[in-house]
Amino acid sequence: MTVFNSDFLNELQWRGFIHQTSDAEGIDALAARGELVAYVGYDCTAPSLHIGHLISAMMLHWLQEKGGGKPITLMGGGTTRVGDPSGKDETRQILTVEQINANKKSIKGVFKRFMRFGKGKTDALMADNAKWLTKLNYIEMLRDIGRHFSVNRMLSMDSVKLRLDRDQEMSFIEFNYMILQAYDFVELARLHGCNLQMGGSDQWGNIVTGVDLGRRMGTHQLYALTTPLLTTASGAKMGKTAAGAVWLNADQFSPYDYWQYWRNTEDADVERFLKLFTTLSKDEIARLATLRGQEINEAKKVLATAAATLLHGPTAAKKAAITAQKTFEEGIVSQSLPTFELPRHELESGYGILTANVAVGFVTSNGEARRQIKGGGLRVNDTVVTDEKMVLTLKDLTPEGVIKLSLGKKRHVLLKPA
Repeated sequence: MTVFNSDFLNELQWRGFIHQTSDAEGIDALAARGELVAYVGYDCTAPSLHIGHLISAMMLHWLQEKGGGKPITLMGGGTTRVGDPSGKDETRQILTVEQINANKKSIKGVFKRFMRFGKGKTDALMADNAKWLTKLNYIEMLRDIGRHFSVNRMLSMDSVKLRLDRDQEMSFIEFNYMILQAYDFVELARLHGCNLQMGGSDQWGNIVTGVDLGRRMGTHQLYALTTPLLTTASGAKMGKTAAGAVWLNADQFSPYDYWQYWRNTEDADVERFLKLFTTLSKDEIARLATLRGQEINEAKKVLATAAATLLHGPTAAKKAAITAQKTFEEGIVSQSLPTFELPRHELESGYGILTANVAVGFVTSNGEARRQIKGGGLRVNDTVVTDEKMVLTLKDLTPEGVIKLSLGKKRHVLLKPA
């Protein structure tokens, strides 16, 4: 293991964040002097970021906490209008400007959980590439920026090559994405003294293209740093549940569900996720990593509470932990479980069990709900559902005035008449 001069890179290294760097010594020297100005870009394709964005947000957090320099969160108000082709077989949906602005507004608040914003030297800064990309004149862009790009090299980039190798069409607008991303780096260098771009390893080609464009357009030296793309120990893609993505906004994925997601971590992933997704100390993580057998469940609870505290705050995290304890260890119907309000007349006339499980987000279709019933995975008030034609009525309400729906042993929602 390399011993760096900067606390920032030493922290990233032992926690497992570093995959590739363009010049580790150069980055280390800047970080040791507190002179790194690093950015990560976030396109506004949805109203919330998801757990896949968490690792880059944590890198920006450690940059600030370890005195390495200044973090920049770049909102993709401009690039979202084009769509990043990386890792996609199909062209992303083109959103309207109104949709992009609404998404941008919705996701901004998450960053304040991971870093301090302000006007000081190491305070985080939020930028938006719509500021410069929407003002580009096409002819001037081709002459001043496009001339620095080799089509041969662009075709060799993974974001393009993998799509073409699979005989999937790539639109011209997507082909331009790497040019815009590279230009973002140049503009941030000019406007804010940015010298480092960080991101997932699938962004390596785009990032080093920005490093090269900066050299050609006369900026100061630019650098690249990427993280490994994460999968679970079983090889599954991280951040997916039966109901879809693990969103970071509480209104799209509740603090309880978020806590429970981390509580369900595979045994082999606990130490790695403690390093990546919490701010616990090296000694505390080393202690938790020694737990085996049933004791590892305690480490999972610590992971869940620490991760939920970081995103949703200590009050919501503690509430989620208490709710889980009541639900799983004491068998109580806790009113703190996620709640889905249903018009009372729906229960008066009978509400189908298939429809109910789709509505609360356990499954995405009636067909999937039927498969869960056949496998004994769905329960109502802790009783296994065996009839796919079952309807829920007011008679199913518990003394607490709710109907408890469960998928497996760990996912629960309360249906509440409104």
